[in-house]
Amino acid sequence: MNHDSLQALSDNDLFEGLLKAKNSPRLRHPKILHSPGAEFNTVFNFILYDSYMQPHMHPSAEKHEDIYLISGKLAILYFDDFGALVETNVLEDSKLQYIRVPAFTWHTYVMLTDQVVTYETMNGIYDPTTWKSLASWAPPEGTLEAKIYLSNLKAAFI
Repeated sequence: MNHDSLQALSDNDLFEGLLKAKNSPRLRHPKILHSPGAEFNTVFNFILYDSYMQPHMHPSAEKHEDIYLISGKLAILYFDDFGALVETNVLEDSKLQYIRVPAFTWHTYVMLTDQVVTYETMNGIYDPTTWKSLASWAPPEGTLEAKIYLSNLKAAFI
């Protein structure tokens, strides 16, 4: 898949998606484009600066995650099985704008601008019980520990 096959995002979609992210406790909002039960999943993600996503992996061979940057700047962080940071990639305009996160790889995102919009795809029928595994070594979303952890992750980019 290349950038030419991305679905269009109107100015109204952008405004509404970012507004929904602002009003979400998680500070992000997915605009799901695929039908329920689809084998190929497509979604626009609207993510704000302080959004925290607990590190996770997608535990199935077909579940590599393709991430296309639409706007903003974000870092994708990769971890080993014990939570040690092993690699980072930064997606930003006029530099790296696409990355594939392999299946069975611990990862999370850190927003480096106030607003980030991505287009993401993944193979496999969505089932919330098997879609991803959360890292036990990282704090869960919505906790004070998560805010501290996110702050520490961002420190590497300041």
